Amino acid sequence: MPVIDAWMQHPTLRHSNHEMFESLRRWTGRGLLEEQVPVKATVAAMAAADVEIGLSAAWYGPQGVLISNDEVAEFVAQSGGRLRGVAGADLTRPVQAVREVRRAVDELGFVALRIVPWLWQLPPTDRLYYPLYTVCVDLGIPFCTQVGHTGPLRPSETGRPIPYIDQVALDFPELTIVCGHIGYPWTTEMIAVADKHANVYIDTSAYTARRYPPELVEYLRGRGRRKVLFGTNYPMITPVQALEHLDELDLDEEATELFLSGNARRVFSL
Repeated sequence: MPVIDAWMQHPTLRHSNHEMFESLRRWTGRGLLEEQVPVKATVAAMAAADVEIGLSAAWYGPQGVLISNDEVAEFVAQSGGRLRGVAGADLTRPVQAVREVRRAVDELGFVALRIVPWLWQLPPTDRLYYPLYTVCVDLGIPFCTQVGHTGPLRPSETGRPIPYIDQVALDFPELTIVCGHIGYPWTTEMIAVADKHANVYIDTSAYTARRYPPELVEYLRGRGRRKVLFGTNYPMITPVQALEHLDELDLDEEATELFLSGNARRVFSL
């Protein structure tokens, strides 16, 4: 089956070698990058697991831009149609951020916005996010964010689905929210929020299939089959690694297709 990766990034040296990712380098056994990864290497990693489309995100943080929207647009242009852009923005400059998201969607063709709360150490209910939620609704694009504990060396509190995602979904019922990284150790909370709100979804990035929490696998098999999207968090995890034990989840054909591509195709209007 074709696959869509809902959470990845083609890295820059500024991104991959940042000190906050030291814990991830320790877990994966990978050292610092010595040179920029070519786009063709990312495309090859995708092709090895039949990943048809990867949603490649920009990274904006309080210490500066780690992957800019224009860099993402360049990567997309070099990918032969395999990558789609996901915008980033500077939370601390809300007017400029809204303009930048509009530019990314209208001029660069990006399909979503992603903000990583732990990077800013501001929960998704902070007032600085609200202009961005409004522009996402206006543009008809999903808002992507991270839930669950924080692997990088930053506090984890901002990743709680309750109260944060629940409150945002109540305030913006028209906003599509895609919550990356499953939500562990608050997986049950994340499932409850996805059940409660029609436009809230979960993606499995940063986890290989054999590490999905049992409650998420049960959700995938049953009532949550239209609510969960596949993701990798590449380059931390390659698509081949992420999908290696997919058969052990015992998903039926419909659930498998929706999980691997159907849900992402619908949610991101691909």
